[in-house]
Amino acid sequence: MDKNDEPVISTQSRAAPAEKKQSRAGKIVVLAVILAALAAYLAVPAVRRSVNSLIDMFRTGDFEAMRNFIAKYGPWAMAVSFLLMVFQSIAAPLPAFFITLTNANLFGWWQGAILSWTSAMAGAAVCFYIARILGRDVVVKLCTAKGLAQIDDFFKKYGRKSILIARLLPFISFDIVSYAAGLTGMGFWEFFIATGIGQLPATIVYSYVGGMLTGGARLLFTGLLCLFALAILVTIIRSMWVNRQKAKAEVQPRDAGEDED
Repeated sequence: MDKNDEPVISTQSRAAPAEKKQSRAGKIVVLAVILAALAAYLAVPAVRRSVNSLIDMFRTGDFEAMRNFIAKYGPWAMAVSFLLMVFQSIAAPLPAFFITLTNANLFGWWQGAILSWTSAMAGAAVCFYIARILGRDVVVKLCTAKGLAQIDDFFKKYGRKSILIARLLPFISFDIVSYAAGLTGMGFWEFFIATGIGQLPATIVYSYVGGMLTGGARLLFTGLLCLFALAILVTIIRSMWVNRQKAKAEVQPRDAGEDED
């Protein structure tokens, strides 16, 4: 095995050492921000209503509601969209593609793609450092123990290629991968660069489709057909990828047996 292909150590085995490396000051700052946000949510009715309405928009997939919500901020619309993407990253597993489609619809497909890509990168970085500073117990509360365990196994299997592979596969949760990476001994820039490269194709495709969701029923129908075709393509790629991995797993033990002979 090449040195660069050595597996990333499991999040379970590296969680404690990773936490020990973090400064007490960093934990205090992150906890202070979280407590301040929680206090604002509980104490300010307007904040609570806005957060609840945002979560409802994500859960129901109300495209028009999301579009109107962002558009009403006028010159600040891009900044609001950027913050929304970071919010959905922290509140995993809300769907990021929903914002990506809205950005393209509002700002044009290429401007929307740039906005979605940069804001998703910021969200991934925030998740990574939340995990690295606060540790596994907090991460489990922010996502799910089952989802995190699945990513643990994925990291064990694919080592340092895990982040790039995960970003290229739309059926793997973007945000849980970011949290899980922060629990390993992986360097931030290694994580960040792989994330940037891996998420670019999906961002471009979703943005192009989102740019079509204007101009009446014909373009809306075209956009939905493209999304449907993309879903089929993703399913086919996933099936091919799974079958390939199974074939490799079967060949390796056979090769090992031949070497022993």
